[in-house]
Amino acid sequence: MSPSDKLRIHSNNLRIEIIEMIYNAGSGHSGGSLSCAEILAVLYEEIMDVRPKQPDWPLRDRLILSKGHAAPALYAALALKGYFDPLMLRTLRQFESCLQGHPCMFKLPGVEMSTGSLGLGISAGVGMALSARLKDQGWRVFVLCGDGELQEGQNWEALMSAAKWDLGNLCVIIDHNDVQLDGKTCDIMPLGDLESKISAFGLNTVKCDGHDVDSLLDGFRQCAASCAPSALIASTVKGKGVSFMEGRSEWHGRKIERDQYESALNELRENMK
Repeated sequence: MSPSDKLRIHSNNLRIEIIEMIYNAGSGHSGGSLSCAEILAVLYEEIMDVRPKQPDWPLRDRLILSKGHAAPALYAALALKGYFDPLMLRTLRQFESCLQGHPCMFKLPGVEMSTGSLGLGISAGVGMALSARLKDQGWRVFVLCGDGELQEGQNWEALMSAAKWDLGNLCVIIDHNDVQLDGKTCDIMPLGDLESKISAFGLNTVKCDGHDVDSLLDGFRQCAASCAPSALIASTVKGKGVSFMEGRSEWHGRKIERDQYESALNELRENMK
């Protein structure tokens, strides 16, 4: 089996875990979690230098899940990487569970920043990347954002700062699924030509297919080869992998009923064949 095939299977396994978690919890954000499965699979399995058994290793690469509502996807990626027992995934959103509705850095190994309020991740990533620079250490910082949160001005100030300090160890990843809580991003507040806008702020900007692991791998390689801070714009589909969720804003955060749960799992398991 090729490395790419392994990543595709891993991405599908992440989606199965996401559906299981959200169904068992009776709540959660399925659409945005499903859309970033390949991104997280490629990051944790191929790109980032981490040590799950030493989650506080000083020289580790850092990931900030700026779109904190996609916590189920991050939890699944961390569990399957070996940060904690995958059986813990069944405790999502339960009282006193380490797996809260949004990630908490004080409760779970592998979570670098508590997130939930959208639009803060890039600013924090700039600070972390600058810290690595000041310490003369080579670790990298990855920030996974939703496209809807780029409607907030703080992100553009952060991008401007990343360019000012020439933070080549910073990579911003945009899960560009064009759907947010209340509808399509292009209808609510159009982002326009993201590639041109971000490039104009001084970043190395790369576009890729966010559901094609080979395209993602190539995109990350292009980002790593640049001395400038980078932005990887990954074209994705909200709810990817579950046909009745794909591209639909109502699945931003909606309870999964029993028949929908069974249908989703059947579809995802069929993809394994």
